[in-house]
Amino acid sequence: HSVVRNALFCLETAAGEKENHVYTKALMAYAFALAGKEEKRKALLGSLEKEAVKKDGSVHWQRPGKEPEVDLPYYRYRAPSAEVEMTAYVLLAHLTTQPAPSQEELSFASLIAKWISGQQNPNGGFSSTQ
Repeated sequence: HSVVRNALFCLETAAGEKENHVYTKALMAYAFALAGKEEKRKALLGSLEKEAVKKDGSVHWQRPGKEPEVDLPYYRYRAPSAEVEMTAYVLLAHLTTQPAPSQEELSFASLIAKWISGQQNPNGGFSSTQ
């Protein structure tokens, strides 16, 4: 369809820009995964992996220039909704591929899922509605 084709052209143009925000890259990686644009998906995921925060056996993404977490006793830090959302979009981009994700992608995806599951609130929900 021409509308989808034009939208993908717009995304491909935007993906080539040097200064894309982490959240934007995560959304574009998932959009290209859904569109079957494997090379674009992989390029964005490679760029995102360089910006990943790898901590305590898990992986996530955060906003640039974010203040460090305060480590307080009896308090469990939960990330803001934007960070949960962008990390979830990266996870979706890793898992949405044809053919099925490789074992390497599944292993990396499990580290992302570990972080996301740690962001659940006491009621089982998340700070994000996405």
